[in-house]
Amino acid sequence: MATVVVNKRTAHRWNLLAMIVIGTFFAFGSFWLLQLMQGSDIDAQLGGPPDEPDYIVENFSFVRMTENGQPSYLVSGKRLEHIPRGDVSHVEAPVLRGVEPGRPPMTVVAKNAQIHHQEHRVELIGDVDLQRPKTAQSESLHVRTQALTVLPDEEILKTDLPIDMQLGASSVKGTGMVANNATMQLHLSSRGQIVYPPRQR
Repeated sequence: MATVVVNKRTAHRWNLLAMIVIGTFFAFGSFWLLQLMQGSDIDAQLGGPPDEPDYIVENFSFVRMTENGQPSYLVSGKRLEHIPRGDVSHVEAPVLRGVEPGRPPMTVVAKNAQIHHQEHRVELIGDVDLQRPKTAQSESLHVRTQALTVLPDEEILKTDLPIDMQLGASSVKGTGMVANNATMQLHLSSRGQIVYPPRQR
């Protein structure tokens, strides 16, 4: 009788041990499967590959504000694609407008642009056209080039490429330019051709 009881206990222990082993196996199996799924789907967890857009906006516009809560500049465009790697936005048909109070209003358009958000830098590419109306402190300004770097916070625009500029009634052609919209200073990097209008008698 005692032998039967021991056998039942032993069988019970073997059943319990088997259940533990099977449970452990399934636990490790589930953990391995979860790791495999996480490894194969890591891009989806991070919102997609870092070199592909994580969001796209059509017909957008946004305003960057100054530290005093005043509008600094407005960026709009036909299409914006944001790339996570480098925090860069690619813009189609961009329009950049300087709207900070106390500064001459300025508008720049181009075919495309790259906005480097962390560096507060905008790279305008293709048929860049800059216009600034005449003010009491400066002549009207119109610049055409194929690429232009804009530092909106510093109100600096620069390029190393050839430019075709109209400053008031004078025209300038050269290569390379640095313009400071805050101080109204304009610097040409290399020699160019300047055509002044005839003096009025």
